[in-house]
Amino acid sequence: MFGYRVPAPDEAMLISGGRRGLGGAPFRVVTGHGKFVVPFFRKTRFLTLSMNEAEVTETCVTRQGIALSVRAVIAFKVGNDNESIINAGQRFLSDQEQMSVLTGRIFAGHLRAIIGSMTVEEIVTERQKLAAEVLDTSKTEMAKIGLIVDSLQIQSIDDGDAGYIDAMSAPHRAAIQRQAQIAQAQATQAAAEAQQEAARKQAEYARQTAVVKAEYSAEVDRAQAQAGQAGPLAQAHAQQEVLAAQTELAQRQAKLRQQQLVAEVVKPAEAEAERVRVLAAAEAQRMKIQAEAAASYDRVALDRMLIDQLPQIVKEAAGGLSGANVNVLNGADGLGEIAAGLVSQGLTILDSVRQNLGGQEATGNSRPEDNGGSGGSGGGNGGGLLQLRSGREKKSDDGPVDVD
Repeated sequence: MFGYRVPAPDEAMLISGGRRGLGGAPFRVVTGHGKFVVPFFRKTRFLTLSMNEAEVTETCVTRQGIALSVRAVIAFKVGNDNESIINAGQRFLSDQEQMSVLTGRIFAGHLRAIIGSMTVEEIVTERQKLAAEVLDTSKTEMAKIGLIVDSLQIQSIDDGDAGYIDAMSAPHRAAIQRQAQIAQAQATQAAAEAQQEAARKQAEYARQTAVVKAEYSAEVDRAQAQAGQAGPLAQAHAQQEVLAAQTELAQRQAKLRQQQLVAEVVKPAEAEAERVRVLAAAEAQRMKIQAEAAASYDRVALDRMLIDQLPQIVKEAAGGLSGANVNVLNGADGLGEIAAGLVSQGLTILDSVRQNLGGQEATGNSRPEDNGGSGGSGGGNGGGLLQLRSGREKKSDDGPVDVD
């Protein structure tokens, strides 16, 4: 529409020639919407609200008297409020490029003032503090001309040929270089270890592969060997079974032959031995009975012979007294006692002979046949030999004589 004007989003439209604006400004400010402007009676101008940049390169002297070349970049713009637009429009509307020049000069002065109160170490290590102080001190002046600063960046600080910053950074550079060398050495060592580990793993893999291949090859060889030996093994197994069967048959034949030998030789021999033993026992029993009968007969014959010889024994004993000097003290009674003693001695001799014969038969040292033979060679008194011994003792002419 003719006479209707609309500012861009980053512009402020300033309309002059009519009634005054806010606060007695020579123009009215229109932002964000259009406005009908009467042609020939009103004049329209536009003030940029976009971001502007100013670069500052200034030589500043620190508190230590060291000259530093400082380069900074300032990002600024016209404020969005009507007061800032009016202040900026009154100063820069005809020549808006002057905003960057003026801003650079303002910040250069503040940089020199603030850097002069700081040391090189503080400036180098605390750049953000330096920028914040410059912004704080320049905020009031920038507001007066309708500008606001979004940021201030210290791009570089250089001491020229003084070498102070280099000297200050030398220990740090050395430490950094040392750390870099250590890191490089560690990286090299790690790389070498990684290579060695990779080589070991490759060698281990190669070894395992070789082992597996060898195992497979061994299995194939074993399978082939087993396949080649299957026929001979089967034949040997069959021969072994034949030999086992033949051995079992031989053992059975030997056992049968043994049983035959037992039936044909051992059993008849045992029967013959039993028959001989029974016959020998019977013969021994018969001879024992005969010996007992003969012994019994001999004892009866001996007793009879002794009884028959007893008068002769007494006679012989009495005959031994005929030449002895015997004093009879009690007459007929004394003679009777002597005769009785002689008879008693004869009976005692008879009992002793019987006991000796019984002991010899019990121990088996003599047989009745032997006793009879010795008696036959002794004379015609029934085959026995008796000896009567008498003793005489003379004490004196006045003492008595004892006869045993």
